[in-house]
Amino acid sequence: SNLKMLVKIAVFCALLGSSAAWAPVPTMSLRSTLGRVSVFSSRLKPSLSSVRVPLRQMSNLKMTGSASDGGQEGTVVSKVYLDIEIGGMPAGTINIGLFDNDVPKTAANFKGLCTSQYGFGYEGSSFHRIIKDFMIQGGDFTRGDGTGGHSIYNDNFNDENFKFRHTKPGLLSMANAGPDTNGSQFFITTVATPWLDGRHVIFGKVLDEASMKVVSEIEKQKTDARDRPIAGVRIARSGLL
Repeated sequence: SNLKMLVKIAVFCALLGSSAAWAPVPTMSLRSTLGRVSVFSSRLKPSLSSVRVPLRQMSNLKMTGSASDGGQEGTVVSKVYLDIEIGGMPAGTINIGLFDNDVPKTAANFKGLCTSQYGFGYEGSSFHRIIKDFMIQGGDFTRGDGTGGHSIYNDNFNDENFKFRHTKPGLLSMANAGPDTNGSQFFITTVATPWLDGRHVIFGKVLDEASMKVVSEIEKQKTDARDRPIAGVRIARSGLL
């Protein structure tokens, strides 16, 4: 409902001073928060500048940035999987295609974290933030609360490009704490999220209907006041398809 969304917006406005990475809801501040990196990624940093958008202006929200006017998709090259457990029980697999040719550095980071080829990665980590009719966010394999994680490059890395728009469910995008702060946290859209265009780098998509059913099952999970799932949602295994 509109009231529920306004409440969530107010809550996340209050969190803007946190150090998480995230992806912002359409109100808020146009600085990407996908959590402390969060989409609400869990990685917002308190030092980031932000542009506050009054709620009354939400319907007229226009994003700046360098996102293309297209909305076209990238070409899938690599394919990876995430085996999901909910409440300790197997819940299915999310198959993901990566746009290696379009965003090679970002795709390589996600692929490396899926395979744990560098000695660390997503296996055993959780989806720590779930917001219905928005997105599911994970990738914090060090702290599990949106304040941790890191890339295969040992530090944050820059936004590679904004070629693609958040036009539909099932798109894979980086959570961040502002410009050029990509680490390991990511989110999967469950609706179109145009307010994230030009703020978060899209680098892949969910490949099939069965995988989207798993995403939808995650999205349905009950959450606490900070959008953390009550029943744990865990990446039990991950790797290359």
